[in-house]
Amino acid sequence: MRTPPTSVRRVLRSLPAVLAALIGLTVSAGGASAAAPTTAVRGGDVIYSDSATCTVGFNVRAGSSLYGLLAGHCVSGHTTWYADAALTVPVGTTSAVSFPTNDFALVRWTSTTVSFPGELDLHDGRSVDITGAAQPVVGRAVCHVGRVSGVHCGTVLALNQTVTYPEGTVSGLFVSNACSESGDAGGPAYSGTLALGLIVGSSGTCATGGRTYYQPVVEALSMYGVSVY
Repeated sequence: MRTPPTSVRRVLRSLPAVLAALIGLTVSAGGASAAAPTTAVRGGDVIYSDSATCTVGFNVRAGSSLYGLLAGHCVSGHTTWYADAALTVPVGTTSAVSFPTNDFALVRWTSTTVSFPGELDLHDGRSVDITGAAQPVVGRAVCHVGRVSGVHCGTVLALNQTVTYPEGTVSGLFVSNACSESGDAGGPAYSGTLALGLIVGSSGTCATGGRTYYQPVVEALSMYGVSVY
């Protein structure tokens, strides 16, 4: 098992992000016009709590219930989540957290005025429709969405990596040669239309070259009994 560089550091810095907007009208069954949701929270977008800003990795579901899959180290200790930094648009509540050992969490979406598409927001006018999830394989192409650095791509270099934080050790990670920056934590990693992981840490920078560590998504989906859509 390969040991990550000692310079691996958490990427938790809170920075503003722009949520995608969907504007329009829909016609109800009775023929009357009703306002459609004016805000959408996708994978790659951010949500806010009283003292945290976290990136949504992937939207997932169990039956008719919708959730966001996020990095556990960011969600831990927070309960209520909002779509805006002013904390005026509530979207959900923390449902489960697994950190350390693992690094993922579920936020249950409770808002009826916000939509939760299953796609990723690449923050450049493009989106990626996620159709499934897969295990990382060495040599596999991977891209990720960082809310600070944007979209970066590379290949999976190694599996079963371990990172130690003050709270404890997170193991079973995979690493790629795609760079990321401080503040990118929680961002979704994908290959084509398949969900692969969540950014949990990195070494180096995009200016000097670096590596990014990810929590595999399949493990989280299995533990929580949810699926991407």
